[in-house]
Amino acid sequence: MEVKPYQVHIPDSVLADLRDRLERTRWPGEIPDSGWDYGSNLGYVKELVDYWVDGFDWRAREEAINAVPHFRATVQDLDIHFIHQRGSGPNPLPLIVTHGWPSTFFELMKIIPLLTDPAGHGGSAEDSFDVVVPSMPGYGFSQPALQPGMSVFKVSDLWAELMTEGLGYQRFGAQGGDWGASVTARLGFSYPENVIGIHQTSVTRPAPYLGPGSRPISKPEEDYLAGRDRWQRAEGGYSHIQGTKPQTLSYGLNDSPAGLAAWIVEKFRTWSDCDGDVERSFSKDELLTNITIYWATQTINSSTRIYYETQQTIWELKQDEMIRVPTGVAVFPKELSHPPREWAERSYNLQRWTQMPRGGHFAALEEPNLLVEDIRAFFRPLR
Repeated sequence: MEVKPYQVHIPDSVLADLRDRLERTRWPGEIPDSGWDYGSNLGYVKELVDYWVDGFDWRAREEAINAVPHFRATVQDLDIHFIHQRGSGPNPLPLIVTHGWPSTFFELMKIIPLLTDPAGHGGSAEDSFDVVVPSMPGYGFSQPALQPGMSVFKVSDLWAELMTEGLGYQRFGAQGGDWGASVTARLGFSYPENVIGIHQTSVTRPAPYLGPGSRPISKPEEDYLAGRDRWQRAEGGYSHIQGTKPQTLSYGLNDSPAGLAAWIVEKFRTWSDCDGDVERSFSKDELLTNITIYWATQTINSSTRIYYETQQTIWELKQDEMIRVPTGVAVFPKELSHPPREWAERSYNLQRWTQMPRGGHFAALEEPNLLVEDIRAFFRPLR
């Protein structure tokens, strides 16, 4: 496998077209004083778009992105983009970190220096990592799948090949949130000979075995399942359409940057610990950097397909199956789902369970220091 250096660059023509489309946005109406009740608030999306046109400096963001080493490699016929930053400590532990949706690799950039150079950020050099941050297939600068079937099963196979054959790491750790947590879980399940441990910010997949011989459902687990159903009814519309008809959705999102921004920013607001003010957790520059990556690469369509593909291949553990590699979980209070510890213990060899004081779904961007300290602590005894 040939690994080639890569530099993120969006052509001027793409940025000019983006500006033209933003300036010609055809705005919808809105129920007066409805806030965010019906979805993304019209006033805020207009404010964000105005800043995208007149205040946002993509070239400055691009320069910051390229301050870390980027690469591309062909893995099973797909060109995969990834960051590979080597650690500065005496014996860095290889760690692959995977983002979810509607994130990109950008969500994880704050934690890279904290993981690779802990001594320079208030930690011990003994906790350093060689960090690999790939873009999921069909996200940002990674090529979309050429055939159906790009589920978390397939992504974990790609990551194992990238780490072992592409980068020469025969033993490594894995970390992730959202879809990245599912990919991380599958890595631990399928490649225990390579993966020394996994750390996640959610444990919603795989579905545990609940058949004959399993222990009864506890009251906290009953409450969790009922709460999950309520959440799906109130907030799960995006997941249902992306899991059933992602192609239909993509025509509007791929054609209108304002529409794309509205679709994504509503999730950052709803899923973060921001108390209704998205900019308490993320700056406009951070929001727009993530959105611009989707827009410029035209990958919103391919990014949502993982919902559809996963619906076709539901991962349910069989009797006596579990993820046996050591597992750590950081539980952020505004994460989408809050299974109790005993639910996680059905599927995972749980070694660490940390209730975080604050933070939400996009933990690496929102609370990087809290997340990194927990990653360091979990992997310390596994080195």
